[in-house]
Amino acid sequence: MANIIASPTRYIQGKGELKNLCKHAERLGSKLFILTSNSGRGRVEPAISEGLRETECTAHYEVFRGECCDSEISRLKELYLASGCDLVVGIGGGKIHDTAKAIAYYTKSPVVIVPTIASTDAPCSALSVIYSDAGVFDRYLFLPASPNMVLVDTDVVSQAPLRLLVSGMGDALATYFEARACQRSNATNCVGGKITLAAMRLARLCYDTLLADGVKAALAVQNKVCTRAVENIIEANTYLSGIGFESGGLAGAHAIHNGLTALEETHALYHGEKVAFGTLVQLMLENAPEEELEEVIDFCMAVGLPTTLADLGVKEPDSKRLMEVATLAAAPGDTLGNMPFEVTPQTVYAAILAADAAGRYYKEEV
Repeated sequence: MANIIASPTRYIQGKGELKNLCKHAERLGSKLFILTSNSGRGRVEPAISEGLRETECTAHYEVFRGECCDSEISRLKELYLASGCDLVVGIGGGKIHDTAKAIAYYTKSPVVIVPTIASTDAPCSALSVIYSDAGVFDRYLFLPASPNMVLVDTDVVSQAPLRLLVSGMGDALATYFEARACQRSNATNCVGGKITLAAMRLARLCYDTLLADGVKAALAVQNKVCTRAVENIIEANTYLSGIGFESGGLAGAHAIHNGLTALEETHALYHGEKVAFGTLVQLMLENAPEEELEEVIDFCMAVGLPTTLADLGVKEPDSKRLMEVATLAAAPGDTLGNMPFEVTPQTVYAAILAADAAGRYYKEEV
C-alpha cells in the first residue's frame, strides 16, 4: 500500500484576510453559498461585503441549525441546489465546517472553509463527523479530497473566547500520539494510505508547538491580543493538526471522545476538551512512560483542559455507564482498532478509570 499525505489545495492565514475571501475564492466560483450561524453572520458579513465590492462575486447566506447530522445536511443541500450557487463556504466552527464539506460532497461542488475559531482541526480535513439529531456520534463520512481552500483570519480567531482556542489545543494534543500509534501498528490513515515521513514530522511539530507556545497564546487571547504565539497555535490547531491527524491516522483519543458522547453530561463540552481526556486514556492504554504522562497532564492543567471525569461534568461516574462509554469507544468500526495491540471494552474501562485517577493525583500534587 502506498504512503499518502493529503492537504487543502491552498491554506491562507493572516490578519485581516476575511475581507479577501471573495478575491481568493474567485478561482473556484462566483456565487457563494455561505453557511454560518446567525450571530456569526453579524460578525463576518461587514468584512466580506467590503471585499465583495471589488469582485464579480455574489453572496447567499444560510443559517446553520447547530448539528452536523443527516437531516441538517439534507435540508441545506436542497437549499444550495435551489439557490443557483456554485461554491459552498462554511464560516464558523467544526460542525459548520463538516456540514459544508458534506454539502459540497453530495452536490459535487468546491468548498472553502473559514474558521472563526481555532477549536478543532476539522477545517483542513477530508472528513465530516456525522452525529445523530441528538448530538451522539454516528459515523465518519470520508471525503475524496480535502477542502479546496482554507482561509484563517487571525484577527477574528484571536478575538474568540479563550476556551475555544484551548479546546483546539486539546484536539491538536492527540495528533502526535494517535499518529505514533498508527505508525507502530502500520495502520491505514484517514486517506487510505500509510504514514509519510512528512505527516509524522508535522504531527510531532504540532505537539512541540503546543508545548512551546500554548500557555503564552492562552494568556495573550485572554487579554484579546494576537501575538506570534497565538499565530503559531492557530496554525498548530488548524493546519498541523489537520494534516497530522488525517495523514497520520486516528487511534485511541478520538475513539474515547466518541464513547464519551454517550454521557449526556459531556454534551456541554467542546470536542477538543473530550479529546484531551481521550489522549490521557490512550496513554494509559499504552502504559506510556511516567515522564510523558506527566508532561501531557501538566500541559492540560496549565491551559485549562480536562484531566478528570469531574472536569468533563461526570461528577458521579458509575461502572455501568462507563462501560457503555468503553463499549462504544471500542466498537469495531471506530479507531481504537488502530492501536498496536488488542483493545477490549474491559481494557478501555480500566484505562478511563486510571486516567481519571492520574488526573486527580496530579491535581493534588500542585
